[in-house]
Parts: sequence; structure tokens; C-alpha cells
Amino acid sequence: MKKKYWLGLSSLLLLAACGNDVSEEMGSGVANDDATVKIGGNFELSGGASAYGTPMNNAVDLAIKQINEKGGVLGEDVAYVSYDNTSVAQEAASVATRLATEDQVTAIIGPATTGDANAQTPVIDRAGVPAVLPAATGDEVTMKDGETVWEYIFRVCFQDSFQGEVLANFAQNDLGAEKAIILQDNSTDYAVGLSDAFRSVFKGEVVDELNFSDGDTDFNAILTNIRDKDFDVIFIPGYYEEAGLLIKQAREMGIDQPILGPDGFANSTLVELASAQNVNDVYYTGHFTPNSEEPAVKEFMAAFEEEYGVEADSFAALAYDAANLVLQAIETAGTVDSDAVTEAIATTTDFSGVTGTFSLDENHNPVKSTFVIEMQNGEEAGNTVVSPN
Repeated sequence: MKKKYWLGLSSLLLLAACGNDVSEEMGSGVANDDATVKIGGNFELSGGASAYGTPMNNAVDLAIKQINEKGGVLGEDVAYVSYDNTSVAQEAASVATRLATEDQVTAIIGPATTGDANAQTPVIDRAGVPAVLPAATGDEVTMKDGETVWEYIFRVCFQDSFQGEVLANFAQNDLGAEKAIILQDNSTDYAVGLSDAFRSVFKGEVVDELNFSDGDTDFNAILTNIRDKDFDVIFIPGYYEEAGLLIKQAREMGIDQPILGPDGFANSTLVELASAQNVNDVYYTGHFTPNSEEPAVKEFMAAFEEEYGVEADSFAALAYDAANLVLQAIETAGTVDSDAVTEAIATTTDFSGVTGTFSLDENHNPVKSTFVIEMQNGEEAGNTVVSPN
């Protein structure tokens, strides 16, 4: 009889808060039992990206609870070991080291952001433990040198270049835009990559490009600069913290042109920051829509809200798919051996998740569609499905 155990997230966080070493509390016997199925979580549970990492961590927790209720994987209960990387790249690398070496997990889910994911990659490569990234959209995150793929790194989200191209095409084809302004956070590779992709596809004129930085809260200067210019859309490649305030200040200044953004807009805090009455004619790329009529999506939404008391967002949905992808791969591999599980993930085809059905390509990226979500009065008013070419 193989040892089984379950240590929930709340217990882990409580132990961490009490200053205990979680691995020791779990027991070295468990850590050395290679028959136990253990999944690691490396997420931003505090710090600037916690609004992304927290729902992701909850979604992985939910997926594992659900699989255990159905009998687990390989006839075993699955254990989830999760730590807070504090939204700091160096800490993300430390968490990955701890999960791979001390906890000896079979696979890791996370981190949330591209920067934290990149910091983790050398650890993953040395340890030979597969990692599935729910939402790290940076184009090169799965590539070692632009040509060689990292053997153990996978993701379930689309790439920045894809969403930049989608938004440029949407602006000119669906909104009839001929002139655009780009307001970008020049402190992140995320924003710079998105701007490059948008600019390379948009056939109209980019009238102006202005920069801001992570953490900025007052955008009146750059908005005053563009207010009287002739343009049809504003593209804001950035995250919800700054985008929410930008939308609020733009609308209050009388700037009413459509605003386009990437998946970094997909958090309810954006509407809280902007105020619902200002979030009109706002469009962003989404991995998922909670308004889907798909039974699997409805079941996921209901289960998540029942468990955590809040509605699941697209980042929760991506993490849920990442966890189930790994669990399916372990079952397919028939073992918890990391190399066998890595091979099973890499050869996954037609995986059916709540963010859609996808296969993984040769560079460990999913081949999947995206949504362009339309926001009116702070709520989703419609969406357009865009498939990859």
C-alpha cells in the first residue's frame, strides 16, 4: 500500500505564516516516496502580480481536489505543494529550486508572469522537472536561443506576438481604424513585444507613441498630449493596474475613442480602478470568456465560485487547464517519472480544456483560438473568436 496524503493550500499557508518549514511538516518519508503524485505550484500570492497568481493557485488547488474526488491519478491521491514567490523573479527561482529538490514534485505549475517564468527556467532545466506556464505570453519563453526549445518548459496561453497581431487586425478590420496611438509601459518586455507586434501588422498610421512606467498613477500629461490629435483607437499594451487608471483619466478628459488592450486587462480590478461607467468601447484579448455556454466552462465557473467565493477569471481558467494537462500527462505516462511525464505533455493533442481545445506545437506552445472581449459599462458585452492562421 503506497502512502497517501493531502495537505491543502490553507494548511500550507498557515504553516508558512507560522514560520514552519513546510517540507519538514510534510515529512521526509513522503518527500522520498516516488510513488506519491506531487504537483508543485510557483505563484505570485503577494506583491504586484498577486491578482494573477492568487486565482491561478486556487484553480490548481481546485483541479487537484476534483481529481482526488474521482480517485486520483495512477490510483493515488495527488498532493499539491504551493509557495508564494512574492512577485519577485529571484524568489520565483528559489521556489522552483525548493519544489524540484526538496519536495521532489513531478511537475510545476506557474509562475504567472513572463519575467518570473524566465527566472525559473534555468532551475527547471537543471532539475529536469517539467513546468507548465499558465499565462507567460512572452514570445521566447519556451525557447532557449530563438531556435532551440527548452525541453521542460510548456505553456497553455497564446503568445504576445499573436495577440498584438490580433488586436491590430481587429482595429483595422472590425473598428475601421486608420490612425492609432500607442501608450505603452516601456518598463516591461511584455508591453514592448506587444507594441512591436501591433506596429508590424497595423496598416494604418501610428500617429504617436508615448511611454509610462510600471506603478505610474497620473497619466494626465500624456493624455493631454494626445487629446486634440486625430486618431481612431488607442492601444495600451500593459497591465490592469495602470490601464484601469488610464481608461478612467482618458474618459474623464473626454477622450472617447475605442481602447484596445492585451490579456493583462483581464482582471476585475481594471473596472474597479476605471469605474464601470468609464469602461466603454474597451476591447482586449482574452483566453477565456465566463459567458461561454460550454458545459465544462459552466461547471468550472460554478465549482470555483463555490470553493473560493469569487468568480473565476481567465487566469484561473488557464491555470485550471495547465493543472489538468499535467494530470492527464501523468496518467498517460503511467508513472511519475519526470522525463516520461515531459514526453507525455509534449505529445499532447486535442486537449479539451475550459479555455478551448488545443494541441501543443513543436515549440511547446498551444495552437488555439483567442477571444477579443468587448466591454461596455464595465461588463462583457460581446466577444469575437479569432483563430490562428
